[in-house]
Amino acid sequence: MPELKLKIIAEKINDSVPSTHKLFEADDFDGLVELAKTQAEQGAAYIDVNIGPRDPELMTKLVTAIQDVVSLPLCIDSPDIDIQKAGLTAYKPEKAGGAIPLINSISELRMEFVELAAIQPARFLVLCTESSVDGHLKPNETGEEILAAGERVSAALKKRWDYITNDHLFLDPGMGPLGADMNGITNATVDGVRLIHGSEKLKGCHMSVGLSNFSVQLPSRTAGGDLVKTPLESAFLTITNPLGMDHVIGSTKKKYKFLDENHPALKTVKNILELEGFDRLTRLQEFYS
Repeated sequence: MPELKLKIIAEKINDSVPSTHKLFEADDFDGLVELAKTQAEQGAAYIDVNIGPRDPELMTKLVTAIQDVVSLPLCIDSPDIDIQKAGLTAYKPEKAGGAIPLINSISELRMEFVELAAIQPARFLVLCTESSVDGHLKPNETGEEILAAGERVSAALKKRWDYITNDHLFLDPGMGPLGADMNGITNATVDGVRLIHGSEKLKGCHMSVGLSNFSVQLPSRTAGGDLVKTPLESAFLTITNPLGMDHVIGSTKKKYKFLDENHPALKTVKNILELEGFDRLTRLQEFYS
């Protein structure tokens, strides 16, 4: 089997992760820094840093402390522009081998994030799951809508900053939970990946999703005791990695890999993509039984 051409944006330093939330609540700063070190040792390409709705000064302190012990680039992750500014101001490229930071994430509802590159050059994760219609959120429900949003935001970034090429852009087509997908969210994601891959305007862009969202709330094991969350995520990557899904925000502990076409997890995901409504959940239940 071929190997996945995949890089991991390490997901654990995120206030929404229950175990990490406890570290934040306990002001266990050393524990957060140690978590960054562990993920780096496990092969991360980026360390995601998300402090939740906290004081921007904490982002300044945490970015500085992580860069004192880890030489990887950081993904500054927040929908709050003041927290983004704090993280980008603190970030030192020379401590990451010259690598610039990744901003997670800009969208048509966060176009003010375009100006963050005035602090220092950065790469941008572009959230393609939403469009702005008269200033209001419109969730994108098809691959065509995902592609159009990605093209618009990417064009705006390149128009504003001369340094930005497609290599500076990470497009996120979105990722919903497979266990609750009766409406074809996964199909829209896969269609979006395929269309982005085929777009001349976006040729050379990277793609990324929050991969853990795919198996969230699913049981960890089948009735036979087999671990299944990682194979289900690997099934998604087996479909999308050849189409340019070259990064994921995910776990550095998991061993994602290409699956053989007869692997039960891959057959299950492909079947689900062909079904509609409750039949999709029934097929997933069959896989677990």
